Amino acid sequence: MGKFRESVIQPILDCWSLIVGLKITGKYFCKPLVTVHYPRQVIDDENLETYGGHVELIGKPKDPATPKCISCMMCVTNCPSKCLTVVKSKPPKPTEAEEAAMKAAEEAGEKVVKPKAPKNPAKFIYDYTLCSLCGTCIDNCPAKSLKFSNNVYWVATSRKEMKIDLLARLKEQATELSAPAPKTEAAPAAAEKEA
Repeated sequence: MGKFRESVIQPILDCWSLIVGLKITGKYFCKPLVTVHYPRQVIDDENLETYGGHVELIGKPKDPATPKCISCMMCVTNCPSKCLTVVKSKPPKPTEAEEAAMKAAEEAGEKVVKPKAPKNPAKFIYDYTLCSLCGTCIDNCPAKSLKFSNNVYWVATSRKEMKIDLLARLKEQATELSAPAPKTEAAPAAAEKEA
C-alpha cells in the first residue's frame, strides 16, 4: 500500500494546484480580450474608472480649484513611503488697527481672539518616485480629499516632473473644466458659407 500511495496517489495530489490553476486559466481563456492595441484603439471610459494612477487632490463641489484638504496631516503621518509633503497655511498677520484693538482689549481684561490659520494647505507636494501606490493616504483622509488619478496617458520624462505640486494641478484641472470646449465644426461650416 505504501508504494501504491507513493507512486500513484501522491503525484495526483501534487498536481492538484496545477489543475486548479488550469481551471482558472481556462475560465479567462474563454472571455473576450481586455487588452487594448494602443494607438489603434483607445481605452473606453469604463476601464478608465478602474485605473489607479498617481494620487491627486479633490476639489470642493462649489469651488473645484480649492481642495477639500483641511491640513490635518493624516496622509503624511500614515504614508509608509513618505512621499507626501503638506505645509499648513500660516495665520494672516493682523493690520496695525487690529493690533491696536487687540492691545486695548488685553489691557481692558477682555479675552483676545487671535486670527486663526486657514485650513487649506499652503503647499501639497507629491513625489511619485517614492510612492508605492498603496492607498493608505486615501484611506486615512478624514476629509476624503485624495483619490487615485484616472489619467492613463500621463508621461514624465525626468525625475523632476515626478515631483507634482498637487495644488497647482488641481487649479489647472479646474480651469480646464471651466473653459468652454473649442468649436471645431463651426469653422469649416463658416468657410463653406463664404465660398
